Amino acid sequence: MSDSRVAKRYAKPLLELANEHGKLDAVKKDIEMFISLCEDNKDLTNMLKSPIIPHLKKLTILESIFKGKIDSLTFSIFEILVKKNRESILLEVGHSFLSLFNQLKGIVKATVTTAVSLDQSSVGEFKKMVQEISKQEVDLEEQVDPALIGGFKLKIDDKQIDETVLSKLRNLKLKFNTNA
Repeated sequence: MSDSRVAKRYAKPLLELANEHGKLDAVKKDIEMFISLCEDNKDLTNMLKSPIIPHLKKLTILESIFKGKIDSLTFSIFEILVKKNRESILLEVGHSFLSLFNQLKGIVKATVTTAVSLDQSSVGEFKKMVQEISKQEVDLEEQVDPALIGGFKLKIDDKQIDETVLSKLRNLKLKFNTNA
C-alpha cells in the first residue's frame, strides 16, 4: 500500500475526531504549523524518516517540540504514528489532513504563478476566476517565476491553465520546427 493511502487512513479519523470534538480549526492550525516547521527545518523531516534513530527517541523529540504547544488531539496522532513505527509518513498525514479539511469545507486550492508579484486587484480577479470554474471557495497561493517572462500559469487541483509567454514561445517553436 502506498504511503499516500496509508497517510489518508490516519488523516481521515483525525479529521472526523477533530470535527466531532469541535477542534477542527485548532487541529488544522497545528497541522499547518507542523508542516511549515518541517519545510523550514529539514533536520526534523530527516529525523522522522531516519531508520537509525529509535522510535521512542523520536517521540521524546516530538514531545519536547510540541507537547503543550499544540492541541492534545493533534499530538495524539503523533504518538499513534510513532508507536506504530509510521512516523516517517507524519508529514504526508498532515498534507492529507489539510486536503480532507478543504474538501469538507468546500475549499479548492489553487496556485497562480506569474513572472512578477500580483497586486491585490489581480489576486481578486484570479480568485473570482477560480470560483467561477470550481464553484467553491478558493485558497489561492501566489508564486513568482521570472522565467515565465509574462502571463500566468494557474493550477486548480489537477488542472492547469498555461497562458505564459514562455509556453506560447515554445508552441511557436514547435510549430515552426514541424513546418520546416
